[in-house]
Amino acid sequence: MQEAWLQLQCPACSVAWEEQVSDLPAPETQFVCDDCGAERALSEFMRTTRDLEVLQEFTDS
Repeated sequence: MQEAWLQLQCPACSVAWEEQVSDLPAPETQFVCDDCGAERALSEFMRTTRDLEVLQEFTDS
């Protein structure tokens, strides 16, 4: 199975990083930025619309 990586960016402090989609919870789950502590729905941390689509596809299966 091929691994998928998603680009995330904190909406509060703008720090960007990548995560494996298999390591992430569902898009509506509360997620905390390790750098600034901002807590929001994981979907708000997705850097692009495509990243959010991939996460939704993965969690729907």
